[in-house]
Amino acid sequence: MTVVLALRKNDDRITAKAIQWWTNSIYSHCELIVNGLCYSSSPMDGGVRAKTITMTSDKWDFIELRWAHAEAIQQYFKDTDRHKYGWSGLVFNQLFNLNRSPDKSQFCSQWCAAAIGLPNPASYSPATLGALCGFVDSKLQLAT
Repeated sequence: MTVVLALRKNDDRITAKAIQWWTNSIYSHCELIVNGLCYSSSPMDGGVRAKTITMTSDKWDFIELRWAHAEAIQQYFKDTDRHKYGWSGLVFNQLFNLNRSPDKSQFCSQWCAAAIGLPNPASYSPATLGALCGFVDSKLQLAT
């Protein structure tokens, strides 16, 4: 199964604009896509969830994660399905760089980074997660 990181770009909502400004990036949100289903943590949905989202290239960038394991993402979703959106983690980790993870709450890039097995998942913003995944993807392409 293919795993894709989807990065929401140029979003005009107020919270998205704040994230884009703070991270100096065009990205405000991220999702992992497995078999057409999007997995992440979203404030609009109250936290961790899986759902179908229509994504267009004018609003999303996509990075195939050939090294990620779809089964591990699906299992992580089952383990965290009832977690709330991590507003406190977002503030502590992205504004103050404290790298703390409150129990049972996660923000989008934290959830995605944890689901694909990256260390210190709370330290990633959508921009830094996208940059790392793009870097790894480019190295894998060179190796093949």
